Amino acid sequence: MTIAYLLTAITGIYLTLGNSQAMKTAWIEDMLSLIPPVVFLIAARIRNRPPNRTFPYGYHRVVSIAYLAAALALFLLGAILLGDALLKLVSAEHPSIGTVELFGHHLWLGWLMELALLYSAVPAILLGRMKLPLARTLHDKVLFADAKMNKADWLTAGAAMTGVLGIGLGWWWADAVAAAVISTDILHDGYVNLRTVVTDLMDKRPTTVDDSAVDPLTARVEHEMQGLGWVRQARARLREQGHVYFGEVLVVPRDGTDDLMRPDRGRPRPSSGARLAPPRRHRRPYAPDRGGDRRRRAPRPVG
Repeated sequence: MTIAYLLTAITGIYLTLGNSQAMKTAWIEDMLSLIPPVVFLIAARIRNRPPNRTFPYGYHRVVSIAYLAAALALFLLGAILLGDALLKLVSAEHPSIGTVELFGHHLWLGWLMELALLYSAVPAILLGRMKLPLARTLHDKVLFADAKMNKADWLTAGAAMTGVLGIGLGWWWADAVAAAVISTDILHDGYVNLRTVVTDLMDKRPTTVDDSAVDPLTARVEHEMQGLGWVRQARARLREQGHVYFGEVLVVPRDGTDDLMRPDRGRPRPSSGARLAPPRRHRRPYAPDRGGDRRRRAPRPVG
């Protein structure tokens, strides 16, 4: 649904692009908005593959890798667009918006630009609001970044609409300033997401999906472990791998629990007068020879 809508919005802006730098930047920003949902769908197909000998922990990291690719694309293209907008502003380029003939009437192209920008903003804001609760439930930072970008599309559309109206009023600089504002927003989104995903790949302690607080799961694990009768102190170390957490728990046992490593630890205690049956000894497994037959290994000769 999101991808289909974005394709129609991209097409609408492209058909009314004209010579406006702000429109061109908004068009590129809408194309960049395709990266998070496409990456999310690709990662969703890979992350549930079962572990194997090559990847014994599974493919959960693919979510973080997809997040890294999307954040890096946003950051680099935002920097390029910002440099282009500043160059147009310094060179004092005067853009112009002409007229088009529509149903036998001449119409200023700027009005069609305004309609296209409005169409690219309002549904995106609604989609972003719908995705945010789902992203928090799934703990999916790619989906959360996509929702935040959709929700903040009003800034892109508002800046571009202001730039187009500025051209109509004869303010040549308004278009370049609007493009610079949009580029700065793209660059900021890329930087924030890039910082988050890099720290996740460095095994930072897990945080909430919006990276605003430490995930309470670590404290909950420690509390549950310290609730065991034989545990005096426990510390959990978790790391985030996509949608799942991996980690270990370090435990200090209470005094008098030195027999935790005994082989019969955890076996039921016998009642008075009863004896536990000795543990069963398993036969040594057969070893296949080079020919593929399963035979007992012959004992080595002595002497």
